[in-house]
Amino acid sequence: MDSEKQPQIIQQNREASPGKAKRDETGAKKAEHAASGGSAPSGAPAKASRAEHSEKGTKRRTNGDISLTQGDIKHKKRKAKEAAVALAPAPPTEEDIWFDDVDPADIEAAIGPEAAEIARKQLGQSKKSVTLVKEQAFSGLTKALALDCEMVGVGPSGEESIAARVSVVNQYGKCVYDKYVKPTQPVTDYRTAVSGIRPEHLRQGEEFEVVQKEVADMLRGRILVGHALHNDLKVLFLDHPKKMIRDTQKYKPFKSHVQSGRPSLKLLAEEILGIRVQQAEHCSMRKLRVREMTALALTEPI
Repeated sequence: MDSEKQPQIIQQNREASPGKAKRDETGAKKAEHAASGGSAPSGAPAKASRAEHSEKGTKRRTNGDISLTQGDIKHKKRKAKEAAVALAPAPPTEEDIWFDDVDPADIEAAIGPEAAEIARKQLGQSKKSVTLVKEQAFSGLTKALALDCEMVGVGPSGEESIAARVSVVNQYGKCVYDKYVKPTQPVTDYRTAVSGIRPEHLRQGEEFEVVQKEVADMLRGRILVGHALHNDLKVLFLDHPKKMIRDTQKYKPFKSHVQSGRPSLKLLAEEILGIRVQQAEHCSMRKLRVREMTALALTEPI
């Protein structure tokens, strides 16, 4: 083709595709704008909006990543706590606390409160129970002494009583006297189920006259504490000044507290000391019984 016709063809092509020419022109302007670092042209808002949308999406994804991280931390903490619980020693059971004659307070200090609670339950005590024996206290004769006698039956039906064992503790619960007594008459009922007394105990016992004199000497000039003391003094053939006696069965505030005219030691121990008296035969129950009476008496001024 002739060179004179070529410009005409180009011109026709431009007229035939004006959109293409316009896009080319816009592209050229954009390239020029990018090269000059100028502001975006008026035709750029659509793309700017897309960029903004992309940026927001990025933020959302970032926030999502933070949330997952916090979840992972909580999960790890939970797992660590579960592992600690699994490694912690199991709480003690009644089979673990097999030893007796140990103060629950000592058990609590050595093993923990759970073990002490089991020990109290086995001893028939509540958490608020009064300490019956002050271990570091004076172990000799004190201003007040508590007396209790265990008795056996004599006579045809075994209904009459004689002294078979005499126990005395001081006002701190320390045992100061505990002896079996040789019977002065043939025993027809040892009452072993409640007294714990057996024939061999009395064969090794002290003569009644010796026990009587020793107890009388101990009680002279001292306050006598007991429960239904008239029974104990009767079998010992002793008396004691009325003003020096503190009988827990006859003490009016106790009777009012438990609403009974003749309250048993068992009832008083449960209601006032928080101790459940065991009913089983047990040699140490004699001392415990007297200590209960001492503790009861000491809840009021002597």
